[in-house]
Amino acid sequence: MVKIIYVEADGTERAVDVAEGHSVMEGAVSNGVHGIVAECGGACSCATCHAYIDVSWLEKTGLAEGDEADMLEFAHEPKPTSRLICQIEVTSDLEGLRIEIPDEQA
Repeated sequence: MVKIIYVEADGTERAVDVAEGHSVMEGAVSNGVHGIVAECGGACSCATCHAYIDVSWLEKTGLAEGDEADMLEFAHEPKPTSRLICQIEVTSDLEGLRIEIPDEQA
């Protein structure tokens, strides 16, 4: 299991253990993290699992590209560190990953 830290819009921090091979979005949904809607279930066809990646983690998570970058155009207040967390697969390299969830989803 890999510990992911989700910071909800109200500032509540939730440290959650997520199985390797799952997405960061699946970890949020299965653990009741507030603010991740995930309407498309991880198909990268909506922007309801939008989150901001802590800048110190960008080297490991990478930036949004292709279809994901296109979908982020529909996200609420995207930033350069925005990602659709359904597109980030949990690996042991992400132990301690910190993401912030915006106050609303698209």
